[in-house]
Amino acid sequence: MTARDSAPAARSSSGSTVAAATSVMNVATYGFTIVAARVIGPSQYGAFVACLSLLIVVQVVALGLQATAARRIAVDRSQVAAVEHTILALTTKVALAVGLVLCLLIPAIDALLNLDDLGTATVVAVATVPLTLAGGQAGILQGERRWGALSCFLLAQGVPRLLVGTAIILWRPTATSAILGVAIGFLFPVAVGWWVLRDRRVPETDAPEHSARSMLSESISNAQVLLAFFALSSLDVVLARRVLPEHDAGLYAAGLIMTKVMLFLPQFVVIVVFPDMATPDSRRRALLRSLLAIGALGVVATAAARLLSPVAMVFVGGADFAEVEDLLWVFAMLGTVLAMLQLQVYAVVARQGRRAVLLVWGALAALVVLGLTADSVAGLVTVAVAVDATLLAVLTVVSLRIARRSDPVPTDGAEGSAAAAQ
Repeated sequence: MTARDSAPAARSSSGSTVAAATSVMNVATYGFTIVAARVIGPSQYGAFVACLSLLIVVQVVALGLQATAARRIAVDRSQVAAVEHTILALTTKVALAVGLVLCLLIPAIDALLNLDDLGTATVVAVATVPLTLAGGQAGILQGERRWGALSCFLLAQGVPRLLVGTAIILWRPTATSAILGVAIGFLFPVAVGWWVLRDRRVPETDAPEHSARSMLSESISNAQVLLAFFALSSLDVVLARRVLPEHDAGLYAAGLIMTKVMLFLPQFVVIVVFPDMATPDSRRRALLRSLLAIGALGVVATAAARLLSPVAMVFVGGADFAEVEDLLWVFAMLGTVLAMLQLQVYAVVARQGRRAVLLVWGALAALVVLGLTADSVAGLVTVAVAVDATLLAVLTVVSLRIARRSDPVPTDGAEGSAAAAQ
């Protein structure tokens, strides 16, 4: 068997390993949201989910660093040590800077999320430091395709949150306690990342093309692209707290549990195919196959949410949130659309595209304008589905056009020029 013949089997094995780890991570994370919904109640739960949504938006800094590390390692295997050394040092500095900025913005966080509790806002700000540190570590493991170590890292992201977070909210059932459990949980993957990377190699030669400045510039660009997506995927819960009564905002947050399940269920696909999407000779096939797989999974799950809504309610929050049962399939549809959009956005990052992100920002503006007119849970989720589905259709057309083009093997400069046309 040749190396080319063995590649599909290797990808299948790595996909299975990462899929299992992400499944456990998502079940644990999802399990904690279920426990939180039942323990702290609708009003406190709405505040908790709003905090999580802000962390998801801030997480784009970590994801920008992760994408930079993974992409550069995937396309330049001769400079792995240099990339690894630089990205870890850069990640530490960026994490401390993000934490400091968020601490200065604690009053603004409190007002934005309508928390009426500076303590909760403080926990959110501090939590961004380990959250950001994990980004560079994960990018190295992903780019090097160290799927076993990355799987342990992913497990550490979910299981401790469930165990530690549950213990804290059972002791004190408030939104502050719930977000504190999440913050403590962020420390565990950082510890795992430090351990598996403790014997990192020293670069033998300088690599000016992988300087801290160039990586920071790319990370900022990546973060801007991902910010547009995560803002789009998280803004509706913030809008819910602005345009809906507190009880209805809690119902909307409960429905979003289904959305997040559908968004993160195929997350392993993005993790495994990202290095392939960064490689010119495999990016088109990786993107199109992955879109089909995520779409098929979403159709099945949406149908199940429609036909088995009483069963789904057990996982969403139980009788306290019964008013949202008839809309669970719509929330599942929303999650499927977002999962496919996430893959499209990472494809843009992998090829270092630029102009496609303007479409995402446009969709975000449309969601704000239309979302502010909603006056019910059904109205707001319908707006979110319509905006996201329209964006997905447009990006899919763009991707298909790009896929028809013959892709020459680019240099760094050629890739940037080709991406600028996108």
